[in-house]
Amino acid sequence: MTTGLVIVNIAIMLLIIIGLFYMQKKHISFSKRVFTALGLGIVFGFALQLIYGPTSEVVAESTAWINIVGGGYVKFLQMIVMPLVFISILTAFTKLKLSNNIGKISTLIIGLLIATTAVSAGVGIATTLGFNLESVQITQGDAEVARGEMIEQRNLEMQGKTFPQQILELLPANPFLDLTGARPTSTISVVIFAAFLGFAFLGVRRKAPEQAELFSKIVDAFYAVIMRVVTIILRLTPYGVLAIMTKTVALSDFDAILKLGKFVLASYVALLVMFLIHLLLLTFAGLNPITYVKKAFPVLTFAFTSRSSAGALPLNIQTQKSLGVPDGIANFSGSFGLSIGQNGCAGIYPAMLAIMIAPTVGINPLSPSFIATVIAVVAISSFGVAGVGGGATFAAILVLSALNLPVALAGLLISIEPLIDMGRTALNVSGSMTSGLLTSRMTGEIDSSVYNNMDKKIEAEA
Repeated sequence: MTTGLVIVNIAIMLLIIIGLFYMQKKHISFSKRVFTALGLGIVFGFALQLIYGPTSEVVAESTAWINIVGGGYVKFLQMIVMPLVFISILTAFTKLKLSNNIGKISTLIIGLLIATTAVSAGVGIATTLGFNLESVQITQGDAEVARGEMIEQRNLEMQGKTFPQQILELLPANPFLDLTGARPTSTISVVIFAAFLGFAFLGVRRKAPEQAELFSKIVDAFYAVIMRVVTIILRLTPYGVLAIMTKTVALSDFDAILKLGKFVLASYVALLVMFLIHLLLLTFAGLNPITYVKKAFPVLTFAFTSRSSAGALPLNIQTQKSLGVPDGIANFSGSFGLSIGQNGCAGIYPAMLAIMIAPTVGINPLSPSFIATVIAVVAISSFGVAGVGGGATFAAILVLSALNLPVALAGLLISIEPLIDMGRTALNVSGSMTSGLLTSRMTGEIDSSVYNNMDKKIEAEA
């Protein structure tokens, strides 16, 4: 009986996929197909949960098969991340797009990422105080206790690593290891390695132009092939969003979400406020925020459903390019944004936890000195947070341990963690793209005609 029901559910998923493919054949826009996939995934996921229940064997087996599409799509995106970052940064040098002001560009991007993370920490603090959230309001069950013990264990493993040591972690001791993505900071390390090769190329071009010309042609050939792979993968986005959303909704614990609805609401209010701040920054820079939202919708949707900033990197870079950002800046901001200054995971979340937990150890969360300390610690600790699932936990451990707060209490929101993490990841990606757009604007390298041209969207390239 169970097998038959699973087959029926898989057949329904295949019919929906065929429908999305038909929309593609009819040349319906990429954004509309992604939005349709998101809606259908929510509806199908709800249907599975209502009919069978989130803990049923039918749902477990059905989502395991459905995850072949969703999980497979995320893996394809992760597959291309390192080659894309490496070859795009190198191409920026061979085409002389970054060589004259690379220091200024890097400083602006990193500065904007950290500054917006500090602002997001302030937003998280204000929201927590406004909703009067405290950790004592949450009942600890077996899941919360187990999560707390895991966090404490991870904290013990991380203790003793100073801030200078964290900075050293960003440097590529073994670039071939980092090209495999083995470390949380691998993406930044690959950027640095590619930049070294780029500077070396500029030196060779002055002394041996023929060899430099040959190297440049090889890099251009690799770039063309890698970008073609990116295009092929991006065509799968609606199907990936459909499958990921179906699985997420079908397996969600709505009872826990309802019990902790106040915390979910407060989190999303903070995330929405920070997203509006991104739009205000773009407006002050003379860029139309509505255009940004329309063009950024597919990548933000994918980040929301997948909960992976790293997986969203190819879409992130392509979206920035569709907004008139040069290749080099798009790759730098996208890559740096994976490990530095994530507005959602490294900004809002740990700040909210710190304010919620402070009363348990006798600290007044309204104290100006404590609030200033939290913001400073959050900003500094935002270096090296991995752009994959678990990055928020890592950031929370860093911040809470630096403030001498009990890290185990960071496990209190485990039952609603996936739901909150979806919004946090989307905000991370928006922060990364905002830093790229603002940097391009400050350096005068943004192509405003491309930014304002609604025909220049991801669907035009995918």
